[in-house]
Amino acid sequence: MREIIHLQIGQCGNQIGTKFWETISAEHGLGDDGVYVGNNANQLSRMDVYFNEASNNKYVPRSVLVDLESGTMDAIRSSPLAKLFRPDNFVFGENGAGNNWAKGHYTEGAELVDAVLDVVRKEAELSDCLQGFQLTHSLGGGTGSGMGTLLISKIREEYPDRMMSTFSVLPSPATSDTIVEPYNTTLSVHQLVENSDETFCIDNQALYDICMNTLKVASPSYSNLNNLVCSVMSGTTTCLRFPGQLNSDLRKMAVNLVPFPRLHFFMVGFAPLSATMSESFRNITVSELTSQMFDARNMMAACDPRQGKYLAVAAIYRGRISQREVEDLMLQVQTKQSSLFVEWIPSNVKTAMCDIPPPNLKMSSTFIGNSTAVQELFRRTNEQFAAMFRRKAYLHWYTDEGMDEMEFTEAESNMVDLISEYLQYQDATIDDDAHLEQDYDEYADDPGYEQDAQ
Repeated sequence: MREIIHLQIGQCGNQIGTKFWETISAEHGLGDDGVYVGNNANQLSRMDVYFNEASNNKYVPRSVLVDLESGTMDAIRSSPLAKLFRPDNFVFGENGAGNNWAKGHYTEGAELVDAVLDVVRKEAELSDCLQGFQLTHSLGGGTGSGMGTLLISKIREEYPDRMMSTFSVLPSPATSDTIVEPYNTTLSVHQLVENSDETFCIDNQALYDICMNTLKVASPSYSNLNNLVCSVMSGTTTCLRFPGQLNSDLRKMAVNLVPFPRLHFFMVGFAPLSATMSESFRNITVSELTSQMFDARNMMAACDPRQGKYLAVAAIYRGRISQREVEDLMLQVQTKQSSLFVEWIPSNVKTAMCDIPPPNLKMSSTFIGNSTAVQELFRRTNEQFAAMFRRKAYLHWYTDEGMDEMEFTEAESNMVDLISEYLQYQDATIDDDAHLEQDYDEYADDPGYEQDAQ
């Protein structure tokens, strides 16, 4: 088995995480209490990836639930899923982080982090072959961003060769919950650049737009938004959980999607998405799924892929689908929309296929794109960060917790570097290779070349 340990941190992380467990429990035929009630052998074949088997045909999520205040945990304990999670895996403080990254990373969070690592260690010891970790959190608040990034760096120290993937909710232009979001996000991205292998970027504004414009939900609730996020989370992990024709996992995905280690921030999408009233008027085909996937309105991050170029793309299809048809369609997309793909990575679309569709659908697809357009998210945050940091606004809340001003400056310059790296590869052309070859030839002619080679 290739087990994954799931961590959900902070209010947003716990809400998304709990919805994720609800979704995959239903897919694997589990009741709200974790007891298997399904009737399909495929549901049990790879149950161990996300669940530990307990007695009496009961399965327990390999999940660690963390928050710096108890309110979120109380809500989960009083929800229908209360009996699903292991009581020992709830780890929480009493004081909260008060939307302050420094509290989550240095003071309150640092006091709780050892207790969380103990639970993670126990889960890792129960695994036969741990593949990695997945983490759900938001970057705008205090706990998810501050303590989330602290946990990522501690886990990276302890398990350096395991994969670390994060589902990170970034602040968006139209919906802002917190004034200090730009500080918290910039400090978090500074950590994620170094310590995460794959970061799936999601933001509420894009989710609202999908709900209102595509699904025609008049006033979307957080439950509607969380459903969208879970459809992507379920899709990205499908090939690990079910048998299929072309399998993929976190590591294969990273190898194909991350051409340079720092550029691992992905845009995600899901298809089919349509309003309930118009479902009976459409026939879902592989062609329809593919065109929806590459549609800018389907992206769950508030940046337009048409403003950048794809470095690499992964498409995960579910259902009884012809592999040949998928490959032909992908070739068509790359030919028709060649201006949206960098020309110096020859075949930059990876496909994976799983035979088992999600409940209530005949087929579906999940899109993961490494696009240079994602720098829009960082640019927007950086502009807001710079406006406040120039006047040292709100800075005392962070320095009072023991932070140094230099840390803000470093985080800002790291984000600026990240933006310029994306722009550099967006503008790179295949003609640049001629210059590289010329430089190489000149270097090879240099008398000191052989000495260097030795």
